[in-house]
Amino acid sequence: MEKIVFLDSATIPAHIHIPTPSFDHQWISYQETAPHQVIERLTDVTMVIVNKVVLDANTLSQLPHLKLIAVSATGYNNIDLTWCHEHKLPVCNIRGYATRSVPEHVMALCFALRRNLTAYHRDIEDGVWQQKNQFCFFTHPIGDIAGSTIGIVGSGNLGQGVEALANAVGMTVLKAERKGATAIRDGYVSFNTLLEHADIVTLHCPLDTSTSNLIGREELERMKASAILINTGRGGLVDELALVEALKKGDIAGAGVDVFTQEPASISNPLLAHAGMPNLILTPHVAWGSDSSLQTLANILIENLDAFIAGAPQNLV
Repeated sequence: MEKIVFLDSATIPAHIHIPTPSFDHQWISYQETAPHQVIERLTDVTMVIVNKVVLDANTLSQLPHLKLIAVSATGYNNIDLTWCHEHKLPVCNIRGYATRSVPEHVMALCFALRRNLTAYHRDIEDGVWQQKNQFCFFTHPIGDIAGSTIGIVGSGNLGQGVEALANAVGMTVLKAERKGATAIRDGYVSFNTLLEHADIVTLHCPLDTSTSNLIGREELERMKASAILINTGRGGLVDELALVEALKKGDIAGAGVDVFTQEPASISNPLLAHAGMPNLILTPHVAWGSDSSLQTLANILIENLDAFIAGAPQNLV
């Protein structure tokens, strides 16, 4: 009988149904697990499910019974993959589950920021409407989505999903070649060209050494003063302090941020420290989390376990 432990089950909301694996097993679920609890909780475990809990080489070397690490997310930066490959410990992740949710979140931020919905809402709260004494008032510019240009950085499933929605509402789509690339693929434009021409720049690339601080002070200054930056990718793709400074100086018009360099973000994070800015919308890493996406994630998670036991492992990383 397999012993399965989910170390941080609170990452899947309680109203989402997690199917039962098809093989004989014992299931233990912890809502969250502190670093000092990991080894104790996994001592005789054969299959571990983990979202953000760190499983480093030192920890894994003390878990000889472990047969499979099932990551209940797409990202697996918290797993020492090199150690796992060296010791032939399979790791699987979840793919393709948020191809609707993330693009829709991006488009929601596009509409809200282009039309300055948050700024107008705050103006009403502050009594500006009564001060103006008119049936309407225009304290912020209102931009159309149709006819605007969206620049997509990252052309995987999520970038393609944004492209489909953007085309549906009449936007012009630019796709960025890799930053610093000397050759430009058909259908793409250079990274700098995208920054210079896009009304909205949205990030959908992985975080690694080549993309860390992909958007910094220089890139923000290259963007249009009327442009908007949206990051639903990874927090480290954007220099957060440079972004706040660009918003304050008017180098860009607005930003929508769903991901942060450290999560949960502390109040010392410059984005949280300036959360009251009317041209900045922050969400707590939930772009992926529509109910339908979460249910698909839960289904794939158990399918990964079943496939491994059946001898046909899937979604290996």
